[in-house]
Amino acid sequence: MYEHLHISELQHKIAAFEDQQAYKELFVRLQPRLLQFALSICHSREAAEEVVSDVFVRVWLKRKTLDHIQNLKLYLYIATRNVSLNYLRIEKKHQTLQMDDLQVEVEAFNANPQQLLINAELRKQLAKVVAELPTQCKIIFKLVKEDGLKQKEVAELLHIQPKTVENQLAIAVRKIGQALQAVLPARQKVRQKA
Repeated sequence: MYEHLHISELQHKIAAFEDQQAYKELFVRLQPRLLQFALSICHSREAAEEVVSDVFVRVWLKRKTLDHIQNLKLYLYIATRNVSLNYLRIEKKHQTLQMDDLQVEVEAFNANPQQLLINAELRKQLAKVVAELPTQCKIIFKLVKEDGLKQKEVAELLHIQPKTVENQLAIAVRKIGQALQAVLPARQKVRQKA
């Protein structure tokens, strides 16, 4: 019903009209990525599900004030990070969380028509390169390229300098580009023979 609406429009419908359908659509759109992010911090699917559920319950409880939030997507990522860290403190699993402790399963890319044309060999090579990226580089790549956060938002979320985000993203893109260049010439030769 609301699949076509932008997140800010869903946000307004929830705040102004207590629209449960808009709330459900917001959940459907953002829960999978927030779950993956929470999982990278908590290292437990059960805990990550609990964290994300808690974040969305809080959104509903504070729905009347949602219109005061300028960037709801970033707000939800920050809330997920904070609730995850609180969970870790409570469970005493970790005293402090270092960037190297984060483990993220990175999907190659979201499916769209262009990406559907990439064959299995390229996807396999891309996934391999992304998986081999240094942890911080992998997380930044995922947040910017897959989750659509702006570089400034990622810097704020991870408590790092914007220049660090820019540099790490450049490293990721360079390594991915080099890996794909190595595969593409071989594919073009096969096409020419056919």
